[in-house]
Amino acid sequence: MGIKYTKRYSAEYRRDASALVRSSGRTVTEVARELGVSPESLRNWVRRDQADRGEGAPGELTSAEREELKRVRRLNREQQQTIEIPKKATVFFVKENDR
Repeated sequence: MGIKYTKRYSAEYRRDASALVRSSGRTVTEVARELGVSPESLRNWVRRDQADRGEGAPGELTSAEREELKRVRRLNREQQQTIEIPKKATVFFVKENDR
């Protein structure tokens, strides 16, 4: 079995590739083949670019909103872990006092 390698593209490259799809009038698959990227990746980049420009599907999050959601979820998870420690300590000490 080989190691799976995922190539990372810069935000500028993704933005330029999306602009190429919009301006060229060619299909995503044709542009992806020309650029040497996966058609599905390019399709996702175009979809995200449309959402960032306010042209996405209703309810679709922009990149900024998606980043904010990730930040809030991370903060929530950290706070839940912080709350869990005193709860476990309380249970431990209650059991110790019962002995």
